[in-house]
Amino acid sequence: MANSNSINLRGSIVAIITPMHTDGSIDYDSMRNLLEWHILSGTNAIVVSGTTGEAPTLKQSEVVELVTFSKKVINGRLPLIVGSGTNSTASSIELSQAVEKAGAEALLVVVPYYNKPSQEGIKAHFLAVTDAVNLPIILYNVPGRTVADMLPETVLELAEHPRIIGLKEAKEYDNRIQEITAKCKGKLALLSGDDLSCREFISLGGDGVISVTANLLPKEMSEMCAAALAGDATKALKIDQNMISLHSDLFKEPNPCPAKWALEKMGKIKSETSRLPLMPLTANGQAIMQAAMDKAGINS
Repeated sequence: MANSNSINLRGSIVAIITPMHTDGSIDYDSMRNLLEWHILSGTNAIVVSGTTGEAPTLKQSEVVELVTFSKKVINGRLPLIVGSGTNSTASSIELSQAVEKAGAEALLVVVPYYNKPSQEGIKAHFLAVTDAVNLPIILYNVPGRTVADMLPETVLELAEHPRIIGLKEAKEYDNRIQEITAKCKGKLALLSGDDLSCREFISLGGDGVISVTANLLPKEMSEMCAAALAGDATKALKIDQNMISLHSDLFKEPNPCPAKWALEKMGKIKSETSRLPLMPLTANGQAIMQAAMDKAGINS
């Protein structure tokens, strides 16, 4: 890796849900249990306050509390990455500085959403946030949510900064995978943002995945990534095939509602509650998820 001062970003990194009580408050008992489960299951790092963690509906004070709590539970056993990007550069800086003080070890910063910034605006945003903290930064490109698409050329320019160490790429069509790995391999840790294509992403030179599926199958996602990184394509495919329905069906209704419903069914959290504007899983969504869980061999 070009940026040698970075934390290790390889394998299965879970974009962990934020468990909530039925009144919408954060359920820290369930959070502790989830963190311990991931540590025991071989998850390689934890992302709190990401999209799957419902970052847009968390107050800054809640994100800081989550980081402080998670840092204490993890106790150095896994890297703790925190989603700190918003669509305001000033707000992103404020949140990033707050979670740095709370114990974050790296930041996942999304391309500003809704504003539709230019490539120069995206670049300026990331550099401003990076220069305001002392932590490593992972760029997060998810144009399906943000509308703005950070192009590989912009990523390459940003990779020159010594503390920009990774890229989570969640572009929806396949040719971006080849383009990113061809242009950016060796300059950044390259992380898939799409469980369905992450095995292919790794086979083309990617380093791992920031995963939603890992919320339900942490051991399997870790083993699949490890096999893919070791070049054991047969083993990776065998493990991945059992999860294929989950990879897609976890997004049939807004993320993380399907994952939360499944985790409640599995007894891992007390409630599937998410905050508005997200709604509980519909009856049809429940049937889809139950079928996917059955195919994956998940007991519920």
